[in-house]
Amino acid sequence: MYNPQSLKAEEFISEEEVLESLKYADENKQNVEVIDAILKKAREEKGLSHRDASVLLACEIPEKNEEIFALAKKIKQDYYGNRIVLFAPLYLSNYCINGCTYCPYHGKNKTIPRIKLTQEEIKKEVIALQDMGHKRLAIEAGEDPVNNPLEYILECIKTIYSIKHKNGAIRRVNVNIAATTVENYRRLAEAGIGTYILFQETYHKETYEQLHPTGPKSDYAYHTEAMDRAMEGGIDDVGLGVLFGLDKYRYEFAALLMHAEHLEAVHGVGPHTISVPRVCPADDIDVKDFKNSIDDDTFAKIVACIRIAVPYTGMIVSTRESQKSRERVLQLGISQISGGSRTSVGGYTEEVRPEDTTQFDVSDRRSLDEVMKWLMEMDYVPSFCTACYREGRTGDRFMELCKAKQIQNCCLPNALLTLKEYLTDYASPETRKVGEKIIEDNMPDVKSDKVREILRDELEKIENGSERDFRF
Repeated sequence: MYNPQSLKAEEFISEEEVLESLKYADENKQNVEVIDAILKKAREEKGLSHRDASVLLACEIPEKNEEIFALAKKIKQDYYGNRIVLFAPLYLSNYCINGCTYCPYHGKNKTIPRIKLTQEEIKKEVIALQDMGHKRLAIEAGEDPVNNPLEYILECIKTIYSIKHKNGAIRRVNVNIAATTVENYRRLAEAGIGTYILFQETYHKETYEQLHPTGPKSDYAYHTEAMDRAMEGGIDDVGLGVLFGLDKYRYEFAALLMHAEHLEAVHGVGPHTISVPRVCPADDIDVKDFKNSIDDDTFAKIVACIRIAVPYTGMIVSTRESQKSRERVLQLGISQISGGSRTSVGGYTEEVRPEDTTQFDVSDRRSLDEVMKWLMEMDYVPSFCTACYREGRTGDRFMELCKAKQIQNCCLPNALLTLKEYLTDYASPETRKVGEKIIEDNMPDVKSDKVREILRDELEKIENGSERDFRF
């Protein structure tokens, strides 16, 4: 039985409910009256149910699809403006005891060298990231209680936060590690993490069990219920995601939104972020083995429909996607991207990109400076802002502001401040020239005269001195 308030995975992600929703979508994918009613509701910009959103995803009427894309663009602008948050992944260890068939870190892979960074090596990686200009990281590690115990993760977080190099500092550490206990989530919260991220990979239970034949991750319920334990442990912000291509995308889409609805129903706050990775090649992984992979048009529509269904949630796309693909989905709903990423363990200190320990192939291989310039040439405001997290605007406090479309009052000034830091400390002359114009062009969008006056003063202090980390 479907019950979004249940704490049991198979009740809040009910296969029966998913299939009924897909059937309803199939029955109405060419029903103009139903689609128009859903779009009318969506234009209120308060979100849609998984069932209504599934109809939009299935819609086959060209002019209605144009309306869907146009609405996604409007909602993205209304909630997030033209800001794009930048981050980088930091791989700590690729030791893993799971048997995931889509990941080269799986325990049976004997061709990949196993590496675990020491704290001294982590310092060097973080300094390299700081020298690029990064301010927020997402740390990644395989599941291995012997090589990667929680104590190691906590020590790594402490090391990362401790490093101040020149004007650089990592101000937010998001954590993407395996499902764990309430007590361990409590320890992560006490360590000052930002968002806890855990991809479901696939919500289809039978497929999940086939793709995870061995290891702790093979327990579907324990994995799917992890976000509830994380929130019980005091982590305000959690990030969902599926790996599109493992199972049929419409099933994953409906179930992903059901998970978001479950978090709202139980905890009063939905996911802080939703990630939309696609299966891609890596080491002994061949995408041809996965028959449910999706094309670029389908990927774009998934992004647009998620944006319409959960307007308040940040959406992330990584360097798995090409420049062309990322450019397309930025306008449809994506609010965070990685830049200058290395998906290998210890990759940032190497001048030549190492390939032997990568978790997945990187399609967008440009430097952070190139990504920054590219974004600004499209009139986006790249942001390294971490102010909400550090000022306590997390969880329901953040969502309250976001749903009221008030978060931009803080976000745009903070984005411009962090952009100024980047331009002053790290940017190439060409990127700085483009960036200074972006700052000036966006100043009129700061509506408060008082805030604009303070912002001008703080921008000048960044330009003329070593003072950093101003925030509203």
